Amino acid sequence: MSGNDSMARVACDSLVALSSATRDGSVLFAKNSDRPAQECQPLFQAARQSYPHGTRLRCTYIDIPQVSETPRLIGSRPFWTWGFEHGLNEYGVAIGNHTVFTKDPLSGQGLIGMDLVRLGLERGHSAGESLEVMTGLIALYGQGGSGYCDKDWPYHNSFLVADRHAAFILETSDRQWATRRIAAVGSLSNHLTIGSDWDGLSDRAIEHAIAHGWWSAACEERFDFAAAYRDTTVVPEVVSSGRHQRTCTFLEEGNGTIDVDSLKRALRDHYGQPVPRSDLTPDDPQYFSVCMHAEPVGTTTASMIAHIPADPDAPLVYWASLGVPCSGAFVPLYIDGDIPAALTRGGEQASDDSVWWQCRQLLNQVERSGPDAGALVRRVLGQFESDIARHMREGRLGRRSAAERTAFMRGVVDALERRLRALITETAG
Repeated sequence: MSGNDSMARVACDSLVALSSATRDGSVLFAKNSDRPAQECQPLFQAARQSYPHGTRLRCTYIDIPQVSETPRLIGSRPFWTWGFEHGLNEYGVAIGNHTVFTKDPLSGQGLIGMDLVRLGLERGHSAGESLEVMTGLIALYGQGGSGYCDKDWPYHNSFLVADRHAAFILETSDRQWATRRIAAVGSLSNHLTIGSDWDGLSDRAIEHAIAHGWWSAACEERFDFAAAYRDTTVVPEVVSSGRHQRTCTFLEEGNGTIDVDSLKRALRDHYGQPVPRSDLTPDDPQYFSVCMHAEPVGTTTASMIAHIPADPDAPLVYWASLGVPCSGAFVPLYIDGDIPAALTRGGEQASDDSVWWQCRQLLNQVERSGPDAGALVRRVLGQFESDIARHMREGRLGRRSAAERTAFMRGVVDALERRLRALITETAG
């Protein structure tokens, strides 16, 4: 399996808990973005912007008409592409995508999954509106173009879309799609999960499947999207089955008490181990953990937890971890403030002024030095996260101005960089 190039780079996991499932009545959305280990994924922030009629928008591969206004947002963007792996906008809409494998071929250029994440965030005032935007764009332009800068490999996508009132799953096969509304908790990995329990289908989803012999016109059962479209010939089920079951278990066991800290633990999970087990083979589901260390299939290169409070006047918080979360730290970012520039820097080559590359360097040190170094990093950065949470409570940041929250974020990231540099030095020895 490790020698099959078509197996490479297929991961991502997302979780969502609606207000009935969380400790404080907020909506919580979490995602690990699993990409090539050395692919820098800094953050991107945009203010609300207006555009004159007729403006064209260049996505990763194609041009489309621009809308009249786009909202303030934060997204996590692989350095080479226009789109986002995940993000949050000022209306409290959070979206993330995942590679999925279906029987439809992809050819030519269209919108890639990361484009659709960003377009959903830029054009949706609610989860439902973003869902409508994304399905409309899929029907109009289709999916296509490589999802990687170093190889020609297009892929189909699934998406998790949430706001403070609702959450939806959107799963696609080229221009065909299915949707399902989430009742309380839900998660996605790298395979189709919507069967006959769909709430919405593209106009030709059933007709297209019948025409290709993937579904029988004589079948009296309700159409099963996953049964018709899912393909396991390229990537076996073991790559995503264990991870998906793991995130489902986290959500089910925590239902009613889920909070930011519990989602941090979920995103850092190696099946209960502090570091990934070194004795596993790719035939074992535990080889592919939620916190991924499984090149060439994928490494977690960015994580987010969106805290979307029930009160629309309360601040939205984008908790960001750059790099692998087990050896990184989540920092709180406020949508209405200006995030520190060090989080937005980073390209193909390593650079000392980029937090993403600092986190990558620390992971390199941990991997060379072993479990003791990993335990040290987790202890130091775990205390850092606890200190930040305490400062947020004591400083009553939810009642401060955007300028005060900007200053707080700057102080947090400065403190993080000091700890990262100290840990890089300490683990090197």
